[in-house]
Amino acid sequence: MSTEMLFSYGTLQLPEVQRNTFGRELDGRPDAIVGYDLDYVTITDPQVVAVSGSDRHPILRPADAHDASVPGTVFAISPADLAAADEYEVDAYKRISVPLRSGVRAWVYVFADGI
Repeated sequence: MSTEMLFSYGTLQLPEVQRNTFGRELDGRPDAIVGYDLDYVTITDPQVVAVSGSDRHPILRPADAHDASVPGTVFAISPADLAAADEYEVDAYKRISVPLRSGVRAWVYVFADGI
């Protein structure tokens, strides 16, 4: 089975969101994404709000400062898990592949209009 790396800085780090999205809690390790700032977006999808417990979700936007970074967690997941994460995220997000501070390349969800 192939493994995908997924970086989360927001609600996908929450155990209840992981159980609902992947059917289990994920095992991850701390990392950070460089070159982005944290912002927030209002979620209107009732299912996502119900699962996450909030209509205010963090979102990444490209940073002006070269040393900007956002901490989070990187998870090793299956392609099916990645598809489940795609289903969970709303249209405000798009998935891109980026190198993390550790050097690991991972998928991350960023502001869809920001790249």
